[in-house]
Order: sequence, then structure tokens, then C-alpha cells
Amino acid sequence: MTLSCILEENIEYIENNLPVKESFDLMTRHLLLGKTKAFFLGVNGFCKTEILQHIFSDLQNPLYVPEGRVEDIAEYMESRIGYAQASLCSSWEDIIRSVLSGPSALFIDGFDQAILIDVRTYPSRSIAEPDLERVTRGSRDGFVETLLFNANLIRRRVRSPQLVFSMHSIGSESKTDVAVAYLGNCVNTQLLEKLDRRLEELRVTSLTMGTKSLEELLLPKHWWNPLPSMQMTERPDVACSYLTEGHILILVDNSPLVLVLPCTVFQFTQNPEDYYKCPSVGTYFRMVRFLCIPVSLLLLPLFLLAVSCYPDLAREWGLLSEENITPERLFFYVMAVEFLLDLFKYSSSLSSGKFSGSLSIVGGLIIGDIAVTLNWATTDVLFYAAVTLLASLAITDTAFSDALRLYRILLILGTGLGGLPGFLACLAAVLLSAATTPTFGGFSYFWPLFPFNGKALGRLLFRSPTPRAQPSAVWNRGKVH
Repeated sequence: MTLSCILEENIEYIENNLPVKESFDLMTRHLLLGKTKAFFLGVNGFCKTEILQHIFSDLQNPLYVPEGRVEDIAEYMESRIGYAQASLCSSWEDIIRSVLSGPSALFIDGFDQAILIDVRTYPSRSIAEPDLERVTRGSRDGFVETLLFNANLIRRRVRSPQLVFSMHSIGSESKTDVAVAYLGNCVNTQLLEKLDRRLEELRVTSLTMGTKSLEELLLPKHWWNPLPSMQMTERPDVACSYLTEGHILILVDNSPLVLVLPCTVFQFTQNPEDYYKCPSVGTYFRMVRFLCIPVSLLLLPLFLLAVSCYPDLAREWGLLSEENITPERLFFYVMAVEFLLDLFKYSSSLSSGKFSGSLSIVGGLIIGDIAVTLNWATTDVLFYAAVTLLASLAITDTAFSDALRLYRILLILGTGLGGLPGFLACLAAVLLSAATTPTFGGFSYFWPLFPFNGKALGRLLFRSPTPRAQPSAVWNRGKVH
């Protein structure tokens, strides 16, 4: 629907479609530009008041309309509004969406177009280092909830004329801004076209949880695929490194997380800390993180399997200090400690910083000691569980670590209830679940291991010096499905 040339009809449409009289944050003003009537519409808190005062002080200056009336709205906008970005719009849908996003609208009597004045400002927190992706050296900035600030953080690092931010609006009610960032000279055009089509086809009322909601909409998964299919990061340096390697970034307004496409399992083993240390040290810690994956997944299930099914071998290796402990009781110990450690981890992560130290003392000393005294656990089980927890915390990506936790619980249940056959059956189910994890674009989740690319795999396993860190050309991952 388009605007009317009669200002009163436009005002009536606004009052019928927007709660301008009920909602306190919607600002309206009747103005006179010389002898021409005008109407202003904006959102309080989204507009920079000082700039608006300058604009309307000039617009209402008689010298600006010497003939007394506005004759040409385009010429009037180009010659009179010089403090901010301004554009003409005749669609009510676009005008209302723009006003609710931040820009203000100026309606002038006699014209079927409105002037959109972009003097928006958003409430935002300071740009600080993300808690989950800290480094000992390197930049201390991180993405925030304002999309424009996030785009600026990327543009500041990648000053290429090929860098593009294409905008989409998602959600029939929320109208959330979603920006797709890519380098035009190295992006996979087939993947980009598929992403654009998928974004345009989305039919959803709102992105309630921001980036996470968009991830689940773009790539629906089965419940038996807990591994993450898209990487998220809050660090601009990490996002820009992927961008220059041909990846696509998805920025969602009101969310500090940025999606990285395409995705493989090896991306969740990377850490920016590797590149702020010398290559040999970075490679060593990368190998440590790789080792933490099987330790986090298999240590407790293998301990339970060895002690329950092969007690003589367990005594020979000294895996258990207590003797005459039944497999059923040991299974109970392992499950109890697994639950207590998960409870401790989540209570520590979600509690205020004032109490995190106290929770560490309570969880590490009191609960562990009392659990042994009350026969809810043994010191051996507590030790292996603590090593498992440390290995889980060493894994960079929390979503990947949480998926391994679910796999580990499945292996423990299978081992405790079915012994060796149960362990093998659950291990096969875990491998099948990981192998069938979907990715956007249909690429292999285990690239470059399958299909095999030795040079790319070497870049992932070993921290290369900076001159050889990036490939001379974008890696070919195969055809987009």
C-alpha cells in the first residue's frame, strides 16, 4: 500500500496501524515547513535528539522555504537535509518497518512520499572480550548486540572493496535484521545463492533466541545429532580469519554471536590462542585439545568397562583401589558423580561471579569428601571424573563439549547395562550419529579427512607459521547440495 498525497489521510493511517496514542515511546509532531504542513514520526530512544533538533531548526527556518511552500520533495530533501542519511519512500510497509527499526519519517502535505531520516542510535553495552573465548594475548574486543557495531568491527579488520554485507529481514513480527557477510572474490557462489534463497523462504514470526533460532531454522536436525552443525563465535578476529578463507558470516541483530558457514568438525578444535603463540607451542596445545576429545568421551566408559567386565586386568593395572566392589555399585557411583559434576559445572557457570569461588570450594572439597563418606562415590571414580571434566573444559567450543557429554552418558549407560556388547553397540551409535551430522550446503562434516585433502588436514592439525597459514586459493570442499 502506498502513501496518499493528503497529509490528513496519512496521519489517519498511522493512527490506525500504530499505537501512537497508547505507546509512550512513539513520538509524533505536527510541523509547519513555511506554510506547508508536515508530520513527524519516530521512536523515542532510537533517535539522536541533538541531530534532530538541528534538522528541524533548519527546516522551519523561513529562509529554507523562501517561496512559502515546498514544491519538490526530492529537491527539498537533497538541498535542506544535510545532517544525516535521508531517502524517499512511498510504501507503508517499508516506512513502518524502518521507523520501528530506528530511522524517523517526515510526511509533507501534497506528496505521496515520506522522507526517512536515519539518525538512529541503539542502547548497547561496551565492546569487551567474550568470556568463553579468552586469550592471554591478542585483541580484547568482541561482538555486541548491535549489528552495525559488529559490521564495523569486521570492516575495521578487512578493508577490502570485495567485502559485502547483504541485508535481510527475518520474522513477520520481529522484522529482525540479518546481514550476510562475504568476500566477493573468494566466496562459494553456489553456497551464497542457496543461503540467500533459504533466508528469503523462511516463514517465522520472530527470531526469539537470535542466532540460535536462525541456526535451527536454516538447518533443522534430528534429535540424534547433538553435534553442532554451524560454528558460532563472538571474536571479530576469528570471524575475519574465516572470512578471508572464503567462509560466509551471518550476523543477527540483537545477538553477539556470528555464524560461520560452511562448517566441519575440525573447526571446533581451533582456538585463537594458537596463533598468539609461536608455531611449536601452538601446535602442542592444539594436540592437547585433540587428545581431550577422546579423553572426555571415553575415559569414564572405558574405566567402567575395565573394572566391571575385566576385574583381574583392572587390579593388575591398579585402576581401582577398593576391592570387592560390585559392577552394579560401580555403575551407580559413575552415574552419581557424572550428575554431580554436571550440576556443579552448570551452577558455577550460571551463578554470579561473587559466588563462583565459593561454589568451587563447596563442589571440590565438601561435596567430594561427603560423597565418598556416604558411599555415593569412591576416590577412584572422583579422580577419573575430574580428569574427564578438565578435558571437557579444555575443548574450545561449549556446544561441541556438551554434545560429547551426551555421547559419554550414552556410553556409560550402555556399558553399565550391557557390558562389552552394550559399549560396542553404543559406540557404533555414537559414530553413526557423528557421521550423519548435517551441514549447510551438504558438505562433509569430516572434511578434509573425508573426502581426504592432506594439505588442508595438515593446516588443521598443525599450527603453521603466518606466511603459510592461509592457502593461496580457497579450499575446494566439493559440490553444494
